[in-house]
Amino acid sequence: MTCSKHYPTGLRRRLPNLPVLGMALAGSLLLTGCFDGDGSSSSSEPELNTQLFPADGKFTADIRRTTNGIPHVKADNLASAAFGAGYAQTQDNVCLLAEAIVKARSERAKYFGEGPGNRHVINDFSYKAQKILSGAEEEYPNLSDETRAMIEGFTAGYNKYVSETDPGDLPAECRDQPWVKEITPVDLFAHYRIVGQYASGALFATGAVFLAVPAGESTAATVVMDQANATSENQVENFTRMVADARRGASSQTDYQDIGLGSNAWGIGGDLTEQGRGALLANPHFPYTGHRRLYQVQMTVPGYLNTNGAGLLGTAIPLINFNENLAWSHTVTTSRRFTLYELTLKNGDNFTYIKDGEEKPITSETYQIEVNNGSPTPTILEKTFYFSEYGPMLAADVVTSGGLPAWGTDGTAFTYRDANASTRRLLDTWLQMSRATNLEEFQEVFQNCGSTLWTNTTYTDDQGNAYYIDSSSVPELSDAALAVVDFKRAASEPYNQLFNAGLTLLDGSKSRDDWVEGECNGLVPFEKRPKLLRTDWVQNSNDSYWATNPNAFLTGYSPLFGSEETALNPRTRIGITMLNNPSDSGFADTAPAGQDGKFGAIDLINVIYNNRAWYSEQFLPELQERCAAIGTDPVNGTDGDPRSVDAACDVLQAWNGVYDVDSVGAHVYRVFIANYRGEGDFGGDLVVQFDPENPVETPSTPSTNNEGMANDAMLVALADGLEALDQVNIAYDEALGDVQYYQPSGGVPPGGTPVTQLQSFPWHGGDGAIDGAFNAVRVAASPVAEDTVFPRIAPTTIDDTAGLSDQEGEGWLMAYGTSYHFGLEFTDEGPVAFGLISYSQSSDSRSPYFNDQAQRFSEKNYRQFWFTEADIEANLINNGTISISN
Repeated sequence: MTCSKHYPTGLRRRLPNLPVLGMALAGSLLLTGCFDGDGSSSSSEPELNTQLFPADGKFTADIRRTTNGIPHVKADNLASAAFGAGYAQTQDNVCLLAEAIVKARSERAKYFGEGPGNRHVINDFSYKAQKILSGAEEEYPNLSDETRAMIEGFTAGYNKYVSETDPGDLPAECRDQPWVKEITPVDLFAHYRIVGQYASGALFATGAVFLAVPAGESTAATVVMDQANATSENQVENFTRMVADARRGASSQTDYQDIGLGSNAWGIGGDLTEQGRGALLANPHFPYTGHRRLYQVQMTVPGYLNTNGAGLLGTAIPLINFNENLAWSHTVTTSRRFTLYELTLKNGDNFTYIKDGEEKPITSETYQIEVNNGSPTPTILEKTFYFSEYGPMLAADVVTSGGLPAWGTDGTAFTYRDANASTRRLLDTWLQMSRATNLEEFQEVFQNCGSTLWTNTTYTDDQGNAYYIDSSSVPELSDAALAVVDFKRAASEPYNQLFNAGLTLLDGSKSRDDWVEGECNGLVPFEKRPKLLRTDWVQNSNDSYWATNPNAFLTGYSPLFGSEETALNPRTRIGITMLNNPSDSGFADTAPAGQDGKFGAIDLINVIYNNRAWYSEQFLPELQERCAAIGTDPVNGTDGDPRSVDAACDVLQAWNGVYDVDSVGAHVYRVFIANYRGEGDFGGDLVVQFDPENPVETPSTPSTNNEGMANDAMLVALADGLEALDQVNIAYDEALGDVQYYQPSGGVPPGGTPVTQLQSFPWHGGDGAIDGAFNAVRVAASPVAEDTVFPRIAPTTIDDTAGLSDQEGEGWLMAYGTSYHFGLEFTDEGPVAFGLISYSQSSDSRSPYFNDQAQRFSEKNYRQFWFTEADIEANLINNGTISISN
């Protein structure tokens, strides 16, 4: 085998094609590959770090799979460990990984055509303007050796699997597809730039960047070559449609802080644990489909790294992890990862703006993309995009549905700066977190400007610490700039509405509003971040840092981190209730911390599985009383038609108040609460308003107006909800598991007609926002797997039902929510954790790891997360083991 030379950091490199090497071990897989290093050094080349790269230039890794196919990768160096992780992940999810690279390279239109609503054309161009691939090419030579080791190793593992697998043997979603091919490290790094901008630039890639041109100029792309659709009439029609599609895409986003992801995380300190050490509840709520699936792996480099956790597909190191001494989880923050700038244009010149009295140019770059038109020759489209010093220009009038003017119509234009435009330190941050051995070393990661992009971090350790930090990428503004923001919010309701929608609008004519380019290159440094250290508990369920622990409110931080003294979401309220009352079972069968009031790992996994919900505990007794009062008398529905509710009330009187698969009546309560809560304000029916001194218990208390009568607001909401159940012929006395389920679907390449994949499973849990369930699961109505172009079977739903299908008897098809999750405690013998990945490890329906954990989740049959060498060896499995030889 010949391996290419290892060049010093700073020079451009490319991986060679990898030969097929390796040998199978009992329950494990030995992999070898090749990277661009030969271990040699000279006076002009730094000495090779053999903790990072193999001395002989060959990647070698042991992959051992334990219960449910979890790979445990062991190697002598970091690059080889990433190599093994990349190989295992590609075995299980090759189609999703391949399509993610197509996206990062702006090649969806090339392979899949223009897409529904010109989506692929708009996205491909927008990602070029956001410099997803070109930025990766520019930054790659300057990556740390550690990041390069992980990227190059993972890339080699991916390439090894792709190169040795016959295209006809790939899963149906990508079988014999030309876009499944070997990739470069830059390609993988470009994917990380997509991941980094999920909560920022990606929100503008649906049309806002595409449409950004001065008034009077065409927003459409132009045709460079199109032999299949050459008539001018067809092209004009296509361009008109393209612009309309982009406007729809750009205006579809109304809340720029809501990226559709949620989570629960608890850090339990030694005061409240059985062992007197730390414990952790990790409960990410992520999509069950697409690139945001979480994948579990243990990576071990003896003497250097030993971490077990799960990361988003394609990440070369897991992200929600534990090691021998500490553990952490992440939750999406309320912080802001970008700022908008209003530019003041020079009179008569839409391409020059004035800043501090000086002229600044708006520059342009022209890009081309290929579009598959069904003929042998693709259509070539070309479009020019525009940039300020801050970043791409935006069609702000479309972003705000007319709240801001179009470029040039009143002497202004709009642009934005993205705090996650660079992901150069992404892998470094998680590697350093994974190598930390105590709280001080963990904090040093963020003291050195590490960032977790768009998440908080909740931490615990074997010393009994419970720690929270907003570790996301937040722009640092000067005190003067923040004062102006506060003034504008108070003085201008339209400005305040923009701010509350997640759009921080700054003045681009004054350098006062530029980010403070301090030690962290424009991001808020460690000492100014919200953080809290406790020995009892810290928590986050996607609310502001403010109420991390109401015994110690966090105040006085930049408003770009989120709001203070604002109402909490129901998951936070039920979570804090359980933490404050660890021996009170509420409506569940067991108390959160058991009879002793002290948390252990099994207690914490069962906190997720107890399926308590805030709104049932808050309102069910009141609704039951009103049901008893109305009896068989009719209730006036919102549509004015009276109807009886007594049959449903009888079911609710017997409901146990939780969202287990055998709970009878949970779905009836769901359609009630979906109507009663409305848009979250309960139609003004609650009489006790939010009190920042008592944020968990308020707002509360339904009005007594018309109590127990035909126009009782609670009973009217129940009547309205029952109409939806009647519409699709769902009985009131069904068990939740009979009407709420997980059914994988897809099984076809892009453009195909999706099919159901294997069996469905009864699914416990409830909608986090509507039911107020801690174990949050919900319906996903997208016709494609999240972030991808793979078709899936998606329901059409009835309004105000939390996603009830409008097809008779279908119920609720869950495809989002509790995903990778676990409870962990530190003991005298080390970490002990129990949990699952609800949808399983693999997206290949032929794999034994496709739905094995889905069945376990349905049955609440959690598994232990094997960590020690002895436990791994004792729990090896042979299913799915393959033999590789050169």
